[in-house]
Formats: sequence, C-alpha cells, structure tokens
Amino acid sequence: MTAAATRTAIVEASDVTKTFTTPDGRALPVLDDISLHLAEGEIVALLGKSGSGKSTLLRCLAGLIPPSSGTVTYRGTPLRAANPGVAMVFQSFALLPWLTVQQNVELSLQARGVDEGERRERALRAIDLIGLDGFEGAYPKELSGGMRQRVGFARALVVEPDALFMDEPFSALDVLTAENLRNELVGLWEGHEAPVRSILIVTHNIEEAVLLADRILVLSSNPGRIRAVLTVDLPRPRDRRTPQFEALVDTVYGILTGREEQPAAEPAARQAATPITTPLPPATVGGLAGLLEILLAMGGEEGLAEIADELNFEVDDLLPLVDAAVLLDLARTTGGRFAITAAGREFAAADILTSKQLFARNAARHAPLVRAIVQALATTEDHKLREDLFLDLLRAGFDTVDARRQLETAIDWGRYGELYDYDADDAEFVLEPGAEAAL
Repeated sequence: MTAAATRTAIVEASDVTKTFTTPDGRALPVLDDISLHLAEGEIVALLGKSGSGKSTLLRCLAGLIPPSSGTVTYRGTPLRAANPGVAMVFQSFALLPWLTVQQNVELSLQARGVDEGERRERALRAIDLIGLDGFEGAYPKELSGGMRQRVGFARALVVEPDALFMDEPFSALDVLTAENLRNELVGLWEGHEAPVRSILIVTHNIEEAVLLADRILVLSSNPGRIRAVLTVDLPRPRDRRTPQFEALVDTVYGILTGREEQPAAEPAARQAATPITTPLPPATVGGLAGLLEILLAMGGEEGLAEIADELNFEVDDLLPLVDAAVLLDLARTTGGRFAITAAGREFAAADILTSKQLFARNAARHAPLVRAIVQALATTEDHKLREDLFLDLLRAGFDTVDARRQLETAIDWGRYGELYDYDADDAEFVLEPGAEAAL
C-alpha cells in the first residue's frame, strides 16, 4: 500500500462519468468511469492530451460542474455545489483588470465574508509569500505574465484551502518564467510554507508532471479514462539529467503515446469523428512538414525520444506535431516509435503546389473541424460564413480559450491547403473555388 493510500483523502471521485449534449442533440461522452483520490500531503498530476477531459475532470472535482453519474466527495461528504475545500489557479490568470493586486487577492476572502481588516492582513501576507511585495497597488496591465500568475497563486493561497487545483498554470508563460514559478512552488511545498494540504495539477507536459508530482494519473482520450497511475519516488528538487528522471519520463511518454489496437471498424469511427471528439492539435503546417522531412531523412521510422534529442527539443515539444501527423494519416506511432506512412512520404517529398493539394485532401478527409468548415461554406449561396457559427459550436465541448485555439489551427490548415480563406477584419470564412473536391 502506498503512503498516499494510508493518508486522509481530501477529494475522492467514484465511477465519475461526464457526458455533454451537442447542439444537434447527440450525447458527447467526455469522461468515462473515473475513480481517484487526492490525499493529504501529496501532489497529483492529471496528464493527458487534448480530448482526455482532464480540465472537465478538474471542474467536477472542484464542484463547478456535476458529473453525469458517479460521485465526488470532499472529506467524505458528497458535493452538491462548489467544493468548499478547493481553490483554483487557471491558465488565463483570470484577474479583474480594474482591481489592484491586493484587491484581486482579497476577492475570494470578500466572497467568504471575511472582514476588511483581516482581508487586508491575509492578502498582504499571501502577496509577500509569492514574491510580489511592493506591487500591492499595481494593476494587472502593469504586470508581466509571470507576475499576473503570481497574483493568481496568491488569490488561491490566501483562503488557505485544503486542496490547490491548478489547470495548466504555466502553459501561458515563457519557458524561463514557467521554470522559475515551478521551482518556487516546489520550494514553498517542501518548506511547508504553502498553506495547503494537497495539490492537483492538470498538465499536458510530461516533464512538468514528473518534476512536480508524487503520483501521475495518465488519461486516455475521447472519452477520458485513467490509463495508468504512476508513483514518483524521486526526492525534490528533481534533476532532469538523472537516469532515474529520464527513465520515468520515458515510461510516462510510452504510456501517453502508446496506440491501443484499433478495431476493425476504424474507417467508420473516422466518419463518426466530430470537431469536438477529435480536436485539432496545435501544430502549424510548416512544423508538421519539417518533422516529416526529418523523419524521412532518418529512414522513415525512429524513436520519438531519439528525434527529440537530434533536434535538441523536449519530447513534449514534438507531441502536437506527432498528433497532427497521425490525425492526418501522414504517420503512425507504436509505443515510442514514429513511422511515416505512404501518404506522408508523398507529402514530404512533394513540391509546394503538390504538397498544398495533398494536405488539402488529407485535412478535409481526416480533420473534422476543417471538413465541417468546408461543408458548411459549400452549403451557403455566397460561400461565406462568420466565425461565430463555428465558435458557438466548438463551445459545446471546449472553453472559450480552447475553442479559439481550435479555430486558429483550422484557419492555418485551411489557408495552407487553399480550402478556404479567412478575413480577419470581418471575422469571416470564404470558400476557395474547387475546395469541395477535396472532401
């Protein structure tokens, strides 16, 4: 039995399933039969790709949305509303621009009815704890991204929660700022200065999970299920260069990228894919083409860890490009191996005009959002549609930020393949002549 299993559970989920309903009335399963616990004295990472439902799971555990079935409990009591023992830090900072740093930090205390004098004292203490002493009167627009996120941490810590929930808290920051904040968080945790009993972090970054967590829960996608639970016994602070750290990263990576056996009905599954069940990875066409050219030069098949080493990148940096190549049927992954397909060879070796045509064909056939945009444009008399239609549809399965990211990727892919153009001034898509032929 692990140490975490013998500690008091703060938050537990039992057989949690979450299903949304799309605008056309179809059921969209996001989470399926999730059971987990978060115990006192541990940091747990929820690790998964887009479509794994990790942010949805976090919100269920926080009591912000109810599960469709199953139960979530806080210290043994089933949740009926927001979890009283949880405070959250978001990727988007979520600060009110018209309030100062101190006023933003005091907000959560004000909502709990704490009197003005105590609010001020606790807010200043939290601001000092996260390294923003002297900026109490500054407004968010005067702060860098890293400083804004520090305010987000202070606002969460000031209520001294049982559990600190973090949803991709470092992904909007530059590499050095993110690394600095991660190290400071570990320092506060190890020094028992952070007034929290446990931490749950959502991330898509393998190294971040290994750096921070005592346990890592790896989620599969569409719908999200727990694929594996790994215990991290490495002492903190953790050194990326040690063989033990690298071995654990490789293990997690193999689980995260491993492909399960595809059923015989895979073609039918592809036809049933929707823009929500099969999101677009955040990859540019240029980056995708470059990766395939490198793979072709390496013989057409190589380990992803070896490709990352050759390019002096982290494996995490390659995953969106790898996911895009697999989605578009330009490559395959098996375990940690990455192999180019016949379509990928043709695309990588083609001249610019031919590569555009090949990409258009594969994107229209295998990328559901791109296909949906082309089909919708083809049905209108003037072959034009405003972006709001697609954003509204995407918000059935994504938050506002992710919906916009999905649309931006679709714009990049559709423009390259000359399937449609996008007028930024009018926020409008325009179908290119002959684009329907790619469907």
